[in-house]
Amino acid sequence: MSIEFEAKVIEVDPHDITEKINACGGQQTGEVFMRRYVYDITPGDKSKWIRLRDTGKEITLTVKEIVHDGIDGTLEVEITVDDFDATNQLLGKLGYQPKGYQENRRTSFILDGARLEIDHWPMIPPYLEIEGESHEHVVQVASKLGFKETKLTGENTIKIYARYGIDLNTIKELRF
Repeated sequence: MSIEFEAKVIEVDPHDITEKINACGGQQTGEVFMRRYVYDITPGDKSKWIRLRDTGKEITLTVKEIVHDGIDGTLEVEITVDDFDATNQLLGKLGYQPKGYQENRRTSFILDGARLEIDHWPMIPPYLEIEGESHEHVVQVASKLGFKETKLTGENTIKIYARYGIDLNTIKELRF
């Protein structure tokens, strides 16, 4: 499994953060509507799960494992698949039933080699994800945008929802 170096800045204003990214030399690379199924690997173990995601451009199957909530606290293995529905059926034949279906919208940017994503999810304010080559790279890009390391979190989406009193594990369909 590889380490994912990623941090979030919660409750951003999409217009303001877009202006900051552009002023720092960033480039917008696209906007997508994403849909995903999430599956428990072991029921009750919230530290590992399977994600089947369709970005409209690419479909991926990923196993994610949370080691800790830091910038370098997520491990993942990801492959590209070519059929969202068939992969969901295949996982069902293997005994994995989706625990939830989720949708979000994403605006993507590149800045200093880092991937930046403004994510819009139902029921919560937008947040910024910064994914880089290392912990230091993520912190450096965040700093360039005016965010101190103390403003960054490596929490996953379930924990972000929990900040707003929402248990994402109990929502079978999260749609706009």
